[in-house]
Amino acid sequence: MIKYLVALASLLFLSPAYAELLQGRVVGVTDGDTITVLDTTNTQYKIRLAGMDAPEKKQPFGQVSKRSLSDLTYNKTVLVDWSKHDRYERIVGKVWVNDLDVNLEQIKRGLAWHYTKYKKEQPLEDRLSYLHAEEYARESRVGLWVEPNPTPPWDWRKATR
Repeated sequence: MIKYLVALASLLFLSPAYAELLQGRVVGVTDGDTITVLDTTNTQYKIRLAGMDAPEKKQPFGQVSKRSLSDLTYNKTVLVDWSKHDRYERIVGKVWVNDLDVNLEQIKRGLAWHYTKYKKEQPLEDRLSYLHAEEYARESRVGLWVEPNPTPPWDWRKATR
């Protein structure tokens, strides 16, 4: 019983969570997982959507993924829930448009993979919902999953170096 309570407490209290909030209008969409947000002080921020990785622009479905992210976010007010910068100094976070988790929506549409390399940085709830969304998209053969064996962007980047 004690082991169970310790495990439960670690999941609830030690699970990584986002810490900072940024609100602004999306003024640019680079690709299927990166946007530019302008805040009320006219400061621009590059945002990398956390927990997912979209096809590169030159990959199959790269442009479709970018268009989808644009449809979801461009010229809309977003809330970015974040806790870190990546090696390119982009903010990495979960993007919300009203009550919609945009990161999750890209995965549900079959236009991004759940980026399991960084899953330990996600809150448990996000980790599970992103995983299930990818499984459902794959089984339903939506988006990039219409292809029999789509190449994940991290493998594609490695092969093009």
